[in-house]
Amino acid sequence: MNIIRRPRRNRQSAVIRDMVQETRLSVTDFILPVFIMEGQNVRSEVASMPGIYRLSLDLLLDEIQECVDLGVKTFDLFPNLPESKKDKYATESYNPDGLYLQAVRAIKDRFPEVMVMTDVAMDPYSSDGHDGIVEDGKILNDPTLEVLGKMALAQAQAGANIIGPSDMMDGRVGYLRQVLDEGGFHEVAIMSYAAKYASAFYGPFRDALDSAPKFGDKKTYQMNPANSREALIEAQLDFEEGADFLMVKPALAYLDIIKLLNDNFHLPIAAYNVSGEYAMIKAAAQNGWLDGERAMMESLMAIKRAGANVILTYFAKEAARLL
Repeated sequence: MNIIRRPRRNRQSAVIRDMVQETRLSVTDFILPVFIMEGQNVRSEVASMPGIYRLSLDLLLDEIQECVDLGVKTFDLFPNLPESKKDKYATESYNPDGLYLQAVRAIKDRFPEVMVMTDVAMDPYSSDGHDGIVEDGKILNDPTLEVLGKMALAQAQAGANIIGPSDMMDGRVGYLRQVLDEGGFHEVAIMSYAAKYASAFYGPFRDALDSAPKFGDKKTYQMNPANSREALIEAQLDFEEGADFLMVKPALAYLDIIKLLNDNFHLPIAAYNVSGEYAMIKAAAQNGWLDGERAMMESLMAIKRAGANVILTYFAKEAARLL
C-alpha cells in the first residue's frame, strides 16, 4: 500500500512527540486566585472547591511563599467579608484599614517581586450582592463607576500591580484608566474582564465569598452565553479605553471566544478557568470517574491552545508541581 502521508510517523516516540508539540504550558502562564478572610490562623475549605481555602492573612502569606517556590508569582486577591462590613455603596472596598487593602500591602511588603492583581467590583462588599449600585431593582451604570474608581485608586495606593475590573459596567476601563493616571499610577495595568458571561460555572466562587446576588441575576450586565460577536464589541471598547489585557470568563465553554479575541486583538489575552470548571474536574476525580491530573493538564493546554497567554486558574499550584 502506497501511503505518502503518514502522520503517525511524528507520534512514534516520546522524543518526537515532544519535538513537534505545538503548544507548551509554562508555570509563568498562571495567575492563582486566592481568598482572604478575617482572623488569625484561619483556614476554611470551600466545600464546593476541594483543596481551595479561604485564608487569614498570616496563612495567606505562607501560601504565597509556597507558590513562589514553585514558580507561581502572580496572585488575584478576593475578599470574604462578613455581612456587617457590607453596604449599599460598597464603602468597605476603599477603606485603607480594611482587610483587603491591608492584605495587598502585606503581600507587597513581604514579596515585592510578586505581581498582585486586585478585583474591582462591588459584589464582595455590597449588601445587595451585585456588581453595581442598585436602585428600584436596576443596576445603575454611571454612579457605579465612581465607586469603582475609588476602589481602584485605593488598591493602587496599597501596591496593586494589575487591577481587574470584573463588574462589566459600560465605560469602566476608560474611567479607571483616567482615575489611575490622574492619581499618578501610570504603571498600574488593567486586565479587563472584556467578555464575561452570565454563567452557571461561577457557583462555587460565590460560595467562597458569600457574594451571591440577594435578588435577581446578573444578566443585564454580564453577557449572554449565546453571543460571540458581542464579545468583539466589548473587547474593542476595552481596547480603545486603554486595557492592557483582555480577559474571557469562563474559559472552557468559551474557547471559541478566546480564539476570537486572540485573532482580532494584538493584546495579551487572559482566560479565567473558573470555580465551576475546577469543581467539575475535582468532583469527577474524587469519584474515580476520570484521571484528575490528566484532565487538569488537558484543560489548561486547551485554554492555551485556543490563544490565552495568561490563565487564571485554581489549578495553578497543582499544575506548577507537575510542570
